[in-house]
Amino acid sequence: MNYSSDEVMDFIEQEGVRFIRLAFTDPFGRLKNIAVLPEELPRAFSEGISFDASAIAGFTGEVKSDLFLFPIADTLATLPWRSAQGKVVRMFCDIRHPDGTPFAKDSRAVLRRAIQAARAQHLTVNFGPEYEFYLFETDERGRPTKIPFDTAGYMDVAPEDKGENIRREICLTLLEMGIHPETSHHEEGPGQNEIDFRYSDALSSADNAMNFLTVVKAVAIQNGLYADFSPKPLIGESGNGLHLNMSVRSSDGVDCMPAFMAGVLAHIREITVFLNPCEESYRRLGEKKAPRYVTWSHENRSQLIRIPAAGGDHRRFELRSPDPTANPYLAYALLIHAGLDGVRRRLTLPEPNDLNLYHAPKEETDRLEALPGSLEEAARLALESEFVASVLPEGFLDDLKRPAR
Repeated sequence: MNYSSDEVMDFIEQEGVRFIRLAFTDPFGRLKNIAVLPEELPRAFSEGISFDASAIAGFTGEVKSDLFLFPIADTLATLPWRSAQGKVVRMFCDIRHPDGTPFAKDSRAVLRRAIQAARAQHLTVNFGPEYEFYLFETDERGRPTKIPFDTAGYMDVAPEDKGENIRREICLTLLEMGIHPETSHHEEGPGQNEIDFRYSDALSSADNAMNFLTVVKAVAIQNGLYADFSPKPLIGESGNGLHLNMSVRSSDGVDCMPAFMAGVLAHIREITVFLNPCEESYRRLGEKKAPRYVTWSHENRSQLIRIPAAGGDHRRFELRSPDPTANPYLAYALLIHAGLDGVRRRLTLPEPNDLNLYHAPKEETDRLEALPGSLEEAARLALESEFVASVLPEGFLDDLKRPAR
């Protein structure tokens, strides 16, 4: 919704809102927030709310530790799982220094700049994420176990699929927040689920992703469960992927998608650390529908990029390597810049690979370029990359020397 600051304050008063959560994301994709009372909101809009940035991993040191949060009115969302007696709302924030200048490591601002760069090339890039997660039982003290909530398989139904009601509750909660899930179903692993979203603009999609992660975890806890988004929760079972569907539209009607895809393929190895940011990410790649090689094809789910059988408004390509631990703002920004580089340089796609790469003979796969095999390798490639350095402020690269995950 396109709220102004005045409309937000009217909404707060009329709806009896008692707490406002001012949210932001650290460089590693973890959601943070400060709660303020309604009477503090005018000051938040005009002057910002200060916080100790030295306590946030990857932000600043103790010498100049003050940063300020400025709420963004049109990101207002009610948190429906909170008590109806005193509503709670959330807004995402811009992060600024005391002198008002933008904080360089505000990952939401990094994505906003990428969107502006696309607009300068007369392109619009939309994202439709597909999130996978496991539901595990908790013990008598509410601590997570590794016992799956059910033993159902891909697209099974109740009673085998015990997650059906949980997914419905998640989707209905998202709808209350103005977020529209497209489909949901049980995934391959025991207790594994998937919820997919219709495409939207990059910034809204990333904001919705952060809200989605919160909703899933909150609904799971309310049902005595634990939602696990880690890339490989169970050895020998399917990992959790974050499949990203991207559509590229040119205002002059030119089909830029092939060149955009070629740009993503050209830069994928050096940006992988931001798509797969923890060591566990690399135990997922190369098995159970998670790609390892830098290839593309139509429909083929063993490829890094596939073009689904869809046309019109649904024409898109799907990147299958990322996982849910990625910071969506940084992931989207880097993918946009990679694609724009492909369009600028008029890159052409290599020939499609139509093999099933999960079962292809070794002599076939040995000749293919592979994604990084470890977090260490992925970080090194990013640190050596002129492309990454041109897109991200220097501090993000410093973080790779001491990964927080």
